[in-house]
Amino acid sequence: MLPRMAEFPTNPARFDPYKNFNFRVKWDGQYIPAITRVSGLLRTTGVVENREGGDLSTSRKSAGLTQFAPIILERGLTDDRAFENWANLVWQFGTGSESSLNEFRKDIYVELYNEAGQLVRAYKVFRCWPSEYQALSQLDANVAAVLVESLTLQNEGWERDTSVVPPAQT
Repeated sequence: MLPRMAEFPTNPARFDPYKNFNFRVKWDGQYIPAITRVSGLLRTTGVVENREGGDLSTSRKSAGLTQFAPIILERGLTDDRAFENWANLVWQFGTGSESSLNEFRKDIYVELYNEAGQLVRAYKVFRCWPSEYQALSQLDANVAAVLVESLTLQNEGWERDTSVVPPAQT
């Protein structure tokens, strides 16, 4: 039997995966309050198939175009205007056009924390811009629910911040 690799090299006694509820998002150097959901970071690389002229049954596969899925941020409605302000940089009511071509793209940071509130992982997402802004979720007098606003961010890729190392737990 092969020896098992430690799942958490810094904390080899840890067996449980990190929980998905302890995270923060920031842009422009500020943490954005009340975010309750961040869609997954998804990267997809297409497949390019080709076949030699005399080969009837076998194709070769190579990597094609890599695309990054939009990231959706959701939060309970507050008085904070971070979502709205960013969306307004892309399109402003009244002008019907971009209001700030040099400012509407931003890098964002998604930070993950362990149960003790210690930073264990972070991702930088590059050149994001809002392609969809929902200012207000559906209103329904028959439901007791929180109002939600959401921001869909197009992006040009992401990478893990390898300078973030999980702290040793005692």
